[in-house]
Amino acid sequence: MLLLAGCTGSGSSYTWGWHVVLPFDQRGWNNLAFLTAGVWATLLISVVAIVAAVAVGLLVGLCALSKRRALRGFNRVYVETFRSIPLLVLLLWVYYGLPVVAGIQFGVFAAGVLSLALSDSAFEAEIFRAGIQSVPKGQWEAGRSIGLTPWQVMRFVVLPQAIRRILPALGNQFVYVLKMSSLISVIGYQELTRRANELTLVEYRPLEIYTVLVLEYLVLILIVSWLVRRLEKRMGAGERGH
Repeated sequence: MLLLAGCTGSGSSYTWGWHVVLPFDQRGWNNLAFLTAGVWATLLISVVAIVAAVAVGLLVGLCALSKRRALRGFNRVYVETFRSIPLLVLLLWVYYGLPVVAGIQFGVFAAGVLSLALSDSAFEAEIFRAGIQSVPKGQWEAGRSIGLTPWQVMRFVVLPQAIRRILPALGNQFVYVLKMSSLISVIGYQELTRRANELTLVEYRPLEIYTVLVLEYLVLILIVSWLVRRLEKRMGAGERGH
């Protein structure tokens, strides 16, 4: 509020119209309902994308630890490629370029999930690689000494320890995906940012509407961060209990 007051007091001729986003009359209530309806679309595409990114990132990260040169090379090419392409550029190419180049047409939701997952999985792969490599070699040797196969050692011994170590980084990536999902608005997906843009064209009150948008993202990210911290504490307590 101090910032808004400062803007008003600095000689700005802008006349604030908070009534368009305040629930004190039917118009403001309808506008708020329209804006907040995008929360579920934002959460849905973010959750689906992060699940896909974690799954792909784990597989790509494991390739970096393989003894096969081809798999290590695939990891390096994949990570460097998708880590270098801006998400917006990748999104536009997937949605508009693939139908022309390969004859593959994705819907808005599928194109958004694919773009977010490809972009984020490159970072997830590096997180998993670093986390797995941080587990002491003695854990591998202990698993092998009791007759576990390499895959069983990875699944039951190494990976659970690695996940505990990289959980903060995974949480940060979810926050990243949540924020980057706003870019999907450019191809028409009805998430928070798209709805704010559409309402701005109707009400001609961009500052008020985008202020609500900022608050929506702030609340979402604070909730996600709190949940990640709770999960970290639970997993940490479980580790100490063993």
